[in-house]
Amino acid sequence: MEYSELLWMFTQLPDDYLVLDTETTGLPDSSGLPNIITLGIALVEKRRVTGSKEFKLKPHKPISKEALSVHGISNEEASSFESLESQWNQISSILNGHLVVIHNASFDWPILRNQVAQKSLEMPEIQGVFCSQKAAFPWAQSMQLECSSRGPSLDTLTSALEVKDLRAIENGLHGARIDAVQTAQLVEAIRRKA
Repeated sequence: MEYSELLWMFTQLPDDYLVLDTETTGLPDSSGLPNIITLGIALVEKRRVTGSKEFKLKPHKPISKEALSVHGISNEEASSFESLESQWNQISSILNGHLVVIHNASFDWPILRNQVAQKSLEMPEIQGVFCSQKAAFPWAQSMQLECSSRGPSLDTLTSALEVKDLRAIENGLHGARIDAVQTAQLVEAIRRKA
């Protein structure tokens, strides 16, 4: 079997879509899901990244030490961010009508839906959610790339596909906008490979 056959799901993506990523206060725990601190969106048109935006959201939960080490956003810094409610109309209008691609969608998407529901906001109509991490899993395993139980990480795919590492600009820190753009570039690199 050709390895490219394992990437067929990527070839089914439309030429225009959005990539979404979040940075949060931490991981789900006994108190429930974490809060989103930053939400990044990369717009892909005709298979090229044509724009990106990051929304900074004031959390209601404290940022864990582990999360701080991942994204570098402190509780003090996040306390000055604007509320989700004040930015939701803009976020919703960007998402509306698009297919949303997320690397590790089983983490980011439920957290976003949970926060929207808690604030009694309305989710936009979208074409669906595509998880690039799960979709890349069979190919990554066949290539003997390191994978978690969810699939290959952005860092693993960035190295394997020889895509420019945008996190290196931020000294390895994760960022919602940077990671959304990185995911878009990886999705398109995978599509070229397939």
